[in-house]
Amino acid sequence: MSGGSTLPTPALPTSGEGVKSPPPAVGKVGRGRWPRRIAAGAALLLACAVGGLAWGMHSQPSIAQIDWLQHPLRSFTYALGGNPHPVQLVLPPQQPLSAVAQLGKALFYDTALSASGKQSCASCHDPSNGYNPPPGRPKAGFAPLGGSEPMASVGARLSPPPGSGPVMLGGPHLTSPGFRPPPSLAYLYRQQNFSIGPENEENETITLQQLVQLGQTASHATKTAAATAQAAQNLVPQGGMFWDGRVNTLQQQADGPLFNPVEMDAGTPQRVAAIIEGQPYAKQFIQLFGPNVFTDPKQTVAEALFAIARYQIEDPSFHAFTSKYDAWLQGKARLSPQEMRGYLAFNDVKKGDCAACHLDQPTRDHLPPLFTDTQYEALGVPRNPHIPANRDPAYHDLGLCGPFRTDLKNQTQYCGMFLTPTLRNVAQRPVYFHNGIYHSLEQVLDFYNFRDVQPGKVYPTVDGKVQKFDDLPPPYHGNVDVTDPPFNRKLGEKPAMSAQDMRDIIAFLHTLNDGYTTPR
Repeated sequence: MSGGSTLPTPALPTSGEGVKSPPPAVGKVGRGRWPRRIAAGAALLLACAVGGLAWGMHSQPSIAQIDWLQHPLRSFTYALGGNPHPVQLVLPPQQPLSAVAQLGKALFYDTALSASGKQSCASCHDPSNGYNPPPGRPKAGFAPLGGSEPMASVGARLSPPPGSGPVMLGGPHLTSPGFRPPPSLAYLYRQQNFSIGPENEENETITLQQLVQLGQTASHATKTAAATAQAAQNLVPQGGMFWDGRVNTLQQQADGPLFNPVEMDAGTPQRVAAIIEGQPYAKQFIQLFGPNVFTDPKQTVAEALFAIARYQIEDPSFHAFTSKYDAWLQGKARLSPQEMRGYLAFNDVKKGDCAACHLDQPTRDHLPPLFTDTQYEALGVPRNPHIPANRDPAYHDLGLCGPFRTDLKNQTQYCGMFLTPTLRNVAQRPVYFHNGIYHSLEQVLDFYNFRDVQPGKVYPTVDGKVQKFDDLPPPYHGNVDVTDPPFNRKLGEKPAMSAQDMRDIIAFLHTLNDGYTTPR
């Protein structure tokens, strides 16, 4: 097995090691001879079978010896790419769209609402790309390649895809650059409201500022893939939408890009309502919302945003759960050897520990995993010089502290924190992290692997000094996570993952892409 198997493999007897049977008595049928020969033959066949199996599985996942001893059947199933504990997932219902959702679909694709007349919701959230940004778009600059030495890491010699910039272009002439790459619109149907601390009835009765005060004094459990339940009780920011969680509903989310001057730049509610009134679907508005729906432009826009939200909730493509991993969870697919090695490394606290934040197990009531705990983290990714706003050295995107969110601007313990995104369809994203600094999963894993042990591979060097956490002002460097694996390693220590581990994890991440069909 790759990585050095700890599975015990019985050795074949060699000369002098086997137990010899005494010769049978002359003139008698050897009563003890044949049982011994049968037993010896059976042992030889078993040894050959186990040895052959071990050889045939030499490229299979490396599973700890203690697991083989304690859970042999489960370990054997994993080694063959199967799921030893298949579940029947509770998936969203498949049914025709309501009239409101059908109207929302028309609005989602309507470019007439934008100032340019060329941009819609789908322009930045491509349905053919997992509702991620489209893979090719006008260049707003390239992100650096990240730090990887040739042959030393999987991130070596990689170029960003053609036409990919870190942010989208919008505004009346599609020349105004944004500040952050759009997050995916998929898998938001179960997103909880923004809060600080675990979701429970007690927290629903106190204010956000009271939760902030509690969070400042509460203890903090280390997040690991092996102890997600403990970390879920941490009094930390979680939930909400956008990278900074500043809104709670899909209706509010749709409102932001519609009127943002560097996105769709729709202008005023009066302008939007007038455009809607002249569209073919205006009759649907009247049928659904009454004959006076166009007398109040703000109400017109509110109904339009509500319809868009209903479309995202009802249309199965926004939460398809048709990945290979979903099929594997239900016992309907086998992972390849590399995918299974990646799955194990994804969950291994001593390797990727990815599942600490990107939860990969079904809930207790069999809802499929969303691959996010919806919590906020300060990871300290490098500054992206290709975002036009970053040309001003005084400008910093501080996430929960602003500049776009204002209610937590004085809570400096949260500066630099951004929402943990889902990893579903992550292999289809053209850029990664809140500032689009990386263009490939190889570069992302390089960051996690080398940030603390070899920071010179990740951050720029100025006058011989590595500029670690260069996208955060120094007073906020203490907010960066240095306790949760693999970020708990020190300068000069061995990286948590080998190049093979990272390749395997990337293979596993590709199993999270929707559109898998079960072989017949």
